[in-house]
Amino acid sequence: MTDLTYIRVEWDNELAVVVVDRQDKLNALNAELISELGEVFDGLRADDNVRGVILTGAGEKAFVAGADIAELAKMDSLGGVRVSRHGQEVFRDIERFPKPVLAAVGGYALGGGCELALACHLRIASENARFGFPEVGLGIIPGYGGTIRLARLIGLGRAVELLLTADMVGAERAAEIGLVSAVVPRAELLERAKVLLRKVTKNGPVAVRMALESIYRGVDTSTSEALDFEASLFGLLASTEDLKEGMSAFLEKRKPDFKGR
Repeated sequence: MTDLTYIRVEWDNELAVVVVDRQDKLNALNAELISELGEVFDGLRADDNVRGVILTGAGEKAFVAGADIAELAKMDSLGGVRVSRHGQEVFRDIERFPKPVLAAVGGYALGGGCELALACHLRIASENARFGFPEVGLGIIPGYGGTIRLARLIGLGRAVELLLTADMVGAERAAEIGLVSAVVPRAELLERAKVLLRKVTKNGPVAVRMALESIYRGVDTSTSEALDFEASLFGLLASTEDLKEGMSAFLEKRKPDFKGR
């Protein structure tokens, strides 16, 4: 990875912690920051030592407080399409990442920040987290996939309400509607994120990757096509060393030692 301005990566054994660090702008997304996110995830994708990724924001106030409005205000129509496509591409790559990605949301996750959290596979929030889509109040709509992913995650009616009212919701309400899976004290956010993610990374990495592929393919295709794809992945896993190790460990009443192959 080249020198990064707005992103830093920290390590805890098999976990990579990706920190969005633009605190003077509440970690707001600009074009350079989004490009850096894409670069970082490309690098982590190719790193066999990485079993899972935590995505979080620097500071106490925000995960990502939205897109950079000063930058967006300069758009013309063609520029707006380019901005949207760029964010969609990077966020789609995060959604398709072959290892589990967990968003640890502390503080504000608004607009593009909420869209970034939605692109992750898992989400937990601190007690001071706030979620929302203020775009319609600015004469625009979410452009990084938020109108699609929010409805799929929390249901059409609730998504329409959040997107059209531009209301913010707190962490407890976010948990009630399925936007996040847990609410934790702010001081414990990162450690609790690691505990949750390690419940995933202890499992067979090939199986985890294929489960993610099956889940997200199923969202985008018909039931019959999704079932055919699931069956194919199920069959492929039968040829892996991890399957043999996992089943042997179960029968021998010991912990498995997965190799990711």
